[in-house]
Amino acid sequence: MSAVRDADSPAAGGMSAGQKATDTIVLAARDVRMSFGGVVALNDVSVEVRDDQLLAVIGPNGAGKTSLMNCLSGFYRPQRGRIELHGNDITGRPVHEIARAGVARTFQGTHIFSGMTVIENIMVGRHIHMRSSVLQSFAYFPWTQREEVRHREFVEEIIEFLEIETIRHQLVGSLGYGLRKRVDLARALAQEPRILLMDEPMAGMNAEEKEDLARFILDVREARHLPVVLVEHDMGVVMDLADRVVVLDFGRKISDGTPAQVQSDPAVLQAYLGGGER
Repeated sequence: MSAVRDADSPAAGGMSAGQKATDTIVLAARDVRMSFGGVVALNDVSVEVRDDQLLAVIGPNGAGKTSLMNCLSGFYRPQRGRIELHGNDITGRPVHEIARAGVARTFQGTHIFSGMTVIENIMVGRHIHMRSSVLQSFAYFPWTQREEVRHREFVEEIIEFLEIETIRHQLVGSLGYGLRKRVDLARALAQEPRILLMDEPMAGMNAEEKEDLARFILDVREARHLPVVLVEHDMGVVMDLADRVVVLDFGRKISDGTPAQVQSDPAVLQAYLGGGER
């Protein structure tokens, strides 16, 4: 990932982008507890994501990272604590309402429609902004035509931004894994989110695909000043991209700081390398 470190970007090197981030809290988990039977996935975890900040969430397998993402995006309702978006309590609200409020998410796998084209998949991300009903769309009234044109123009800008112009009309199922993940990101951006959650976006990618996606994440932050929450196992990617890192272990938050601070934290080293009781 050295190419990412050397990129001419304010986020390259970790701290420079964080230094320009504001103090506005965009999304927050407050003392969140989530358990499944006798297994505590999140044990009173508090996390704050600030404006124009990339927050990485790391930890060993089973640490609670995806459970946290599910709580932030509304897929899980925590038994205790609250989730706040721009200071408003969104705990327990339906997923579609949270998405409409500005929270977009990509998943570990590629949750896209393999039998649809790239542009059709990205258009799906525009549905929360569409005003025409299904019947009006079938009738194709003049105002529905104008609305579709506006949405397609927006989608074409994303396609150009992510450099997928040559595959816009290809079926997603025919694409390689790296390109499918890029389409997944494009669909999330089509929602015009206020914050982007990315759950292990680089899992299963080769080094070249990782560098491409890392570059696009940097470009998104540069162009849109969009706060990002990134769950990722590749520590090279995390240390290159993140302004701040939160470390979970067995459902507890054990560290929260800059990449350099987290790298030297004894609790983090113990969680990853073992040695003694936790």
